[in-house]
Amino acid sequence: MSDIIQLLPDSVANQIAAGEVVQRPASAVKELMENAIDAGADSIKLIVKDAGKTLIQLIDNGSGMSQTDARMCFERHATSKIKKAEDLFEIRSFGFRGEAMASIAAVAQVELKTKKQSDDLGIAINIEGSSIKSQEPCQCSEGTSIAVKNLFYNIPARRNFLKSDQIEVRHIIEEFQRVALAHPEIAFSFYNNENEIFHLNKNSFRHRIIGIFGDNYNQRLVPVEEDTNIVKITGFVGKPEFSKKTRGEQYFYVNNRFIKSPYLNNAVQAAFEDFIPNGNFPSYFLKLEINPASIDINIHPTKTEIKFEDERSIYAIIRSAVKQALGKFHITPTLDFDQETSFNLPYSYKDSEIKIPEIKVNTSFNPFTNVSSGKNPSLKPNLEFNNDTDNRYRFNSEENPRAELDKNNQNNWGKLYQDFNTPSDFSERDEISDTQQKLNTEIQDEPGLNKKLKYQLHQTYILTNIKKGLMLIDQNRAHERILYERFLNCLNTQKGVSQQSLFPQTIEFQTIEFELIKELIHDFNALGFDISEFGKNTLVVNGTPTGVQESETKEIIERVIEDYKNNLGDLKLNKNENLARTMAKKLAIKPGKNLSEQEIDNLIDELFACETPFSSPNGKPVLINLTLEELAQKFLK
Repeated sequence: MSDIIQLLPDSVANQIAAGEVVQRPASAVKELMENAIDAGADSIKLIVKDAGKTLIQLIDNGSGMSQTDARMCFERHATSKIKKAEDLFEIRSFGFRGEAMASIAAVAQVELKTKKQSDDLGIAINIEGSSIKSQEPCQCSEGTSIAVKNLFYNIPARRNFLKSDQIEVRHIIEEFQRVALAHPEIAFSFYNNENEIFHLNKNSFRHRIIGIFGDNYNQRLVPVEEDTNIVKITGFVGKPEFSKKTRGEQYFYVNNRFIKSPYLNNAVQAAFEDFIPNGNFPSYFLKLEINPASIDINIHPTKTEIKFEDERSIYAIIRSAVKQALGKFHITPTLDFDQETSFNLPYSYKDSEIKIPEIKVNTSFNPFTNVSSGKNPSLKPNLEFNNDTDNRYRFNSEENPRAELDKNNQNNWGKLYQDFNTPSDFSERDEISDTQQKLNTEIQDEPGLNKKLKYQLHQTYILTNIKKGLMLIDQNRAHERILYERFLNCLNTQKGVSQQSLFPQTIEFQTIEFELIKELIHDFNALGFDISEFGKNTLVVNGTPTGVQESETKEIIERVIEDYKNNLGDLKLNKNENLARTMAKKLAIKPGKNLSEQEIDNLIDELFACETPFSSPNGKPVLINLTLEELAQKFLK
């Protein structure tokens, strides 16, 4: 029997290792940028083509490599930061080449050019699938240029699992931002398909945040500083009013290395408790400096997770530091104990004489007096219902409508029962499941029934009668269901109706948001927008869907993008359902909106024309019905 266990060839072992380190083009970008930083570069240029599938090139002005180092960096287990086991607990750098280079070279065609300042000539190496194709001297600038071409060319299955170019570019931008934020002392530039995405000069941490996320962040940032013998914290948090529904700008750095830590994230969230709505998340950009001996950064292949020796203390320090920063800059509510206890009068009443309030009592009032008898005519009702679209009341002191109301009630009381005058109307009761299926039929069975009773209740619900009772409709959920099916149909047919703007407007977005908008621009136009690209990170809006005000366009697009990302991660909806649900939620009429009689009619008609009128897009009930038997039971209690 032959032996079963055998050593893998280096090329196969490198491909397996690459699967852990180089999961997508963004992973290669991260490794190359970190290596350039440790090479001492103060200017780094990133060039990407076809979302990194065709080319990822990184050019830096660092120290460069010798001929031996250039060759050794592609070997497995080659590194510059570990020489003995104890060094694993003293790591402060990312690593001067080595480690990841072997993994990248195993799944791509790599061209390396590097030159040290003291050398006259540089060295050029071409490698494919871990196999050296050429190595020769070359003329090049001081520093290093690494071109990664045709990533995963020799692993078709891995290449096929990559997402669309827009999604992969978003991941590259995320990695670029994470590295660039941590090093404001380094100039960075980023080009995607020959278009400049970022050009960041050397500056402070605050200006680096503004350079990446936009000038409007200058007013949003609150500085955080805390120095203890356990950890030193510097950075910024966003003001509570700028919190978002999604985890957007949240960055933790430990010794300048980006990490993900739900536990520490909860510390910041706890500091914002009671200052942001439930379900919202604050922005933060926090750097932690910790003794490397008290952390373990090797628990994850990409080193984005860290094990802390004293996690509880760090949690408490972060929470306290953020709370202190919010209080110091008057973000949180404060009590002013030195304020005078007298009333603060408006300026217009400053010199006015203060009058003591008077209470007027009608001594002749008798609540038991019969109004209709005329004994106390001064107490006759003076309230008249004004049946206008606002459902408001007005006062009339000249006439008494009570007698007329009594007369109308006596003549018309029987009409209340004209739809239920047979015994079967009261005794028959449908099962709940059958009722939902027949509600639409019941309304249509009796022509004109809808028009007999139709009220808006507390500007939130619509009350109407059906054949065997009453129906309550939630106006917000009903409109959301209507819009959802309408937008879904527009997306499926790619036929949206747009109202054209008299004057087109331009809107600027953050880079990562703009990349997502570019991916969805055809879908936005199918929804009824008329938008197109207009320069760097800018859209021109020529039209909007019906019901969208021009002034709300940017807010709606930003909210749609934010909710779209949220639904994409949490609900795993397909693109059309995601966009239709997000747009419907944003544009649906809200509770408290007063509706005219015509609007109520249209809402009911459109609701029962829907394929699924009984539930909102998120599965909550749109309407409930109350049968006459159920009403009767209420009066028997």
